[in-house]
Amino acid sequence: MYQGGDNTIIPQWNFRLTKPQPAQPFLEVLAGSRQAVPPVWMMRQAGRYLPEYRELRATAGSFLDLCFNPEWAAEVTLQPIRRFGFDAAIIFSDILVIPHALGRSVRFEAGEGPRLDPLDTPEKIATLAAAADFTKLGPVYEALRRVRAELDPKIALIGFCGAPWTVATYMVAGQGTPDQAPARMLAYRAPDAFAKIIDVLVENSIQYLLGQLKAGADALQIFDTWAGVLPPREFQRW
Repeated sequence: MYQGGDNTIIPQWNFRLTKPQPAQPFLEVLAGSRQAVPPVWMMRQAGRYLPEYRELRATAGSFLDLCFNPEWAAEVTLQPIRRFGFDAAIIFSDILVIPHALGRSVRFEAGEGPRLDPLDTPEKIATLAAAADFTKLGPVYEALRRVRAELDPKIALIGFCGAPWTVATYMVAGQGTPDQAPARMLAYRAPDAFAKIIDVLVENSIQYLLGQLKAGADALQIFDTWAGVLPPREFQRW
């Protein structure tokens, strides 16, 4: 696999194609090629700035219901492509689907963001499952298959997950905080317990990303939203 400077992972296939495949400018740039016209995609390119998204969101009910309905998730993924013709689509999902698959309670409160049952003591961390129930993530894979089937072959499809550190910060605090201090303090006071969360997330995130590749993702991105709150030494560790 190739890894871009923004932590995007591009699969390098080890088989010979039977017929020429259309070029994907987005993937070519990630692999180091120069393009006369740079390919474009945008963070959060699917979302509530689009009236068609707001209409579907109202139908879906909860945010996770929207994420875990393959038809709806595929539709939301494709909406900005139809409207703007971006060079890549990124699957509509959330970084907290891994804790959900690990059996943790994950919910999204209107106007407040994600809420989880905090893993804020070594005793609670000891109850964390080692392996995710990947059947719970089947809808994400199905959404990827649906999007790939409908996308123009020249448009890349990006899968993603949250980086272990960032996902762990939400699991420890039970929500987002200004500087994710609860996770930083737990990592300092109980490093072995915190390391268990990280190890579980690493192993299950790998399997989740591999599943996305099999389902049709052309590239993978790992979002480490809260990496910047760590000093260099802790950044290297976690």
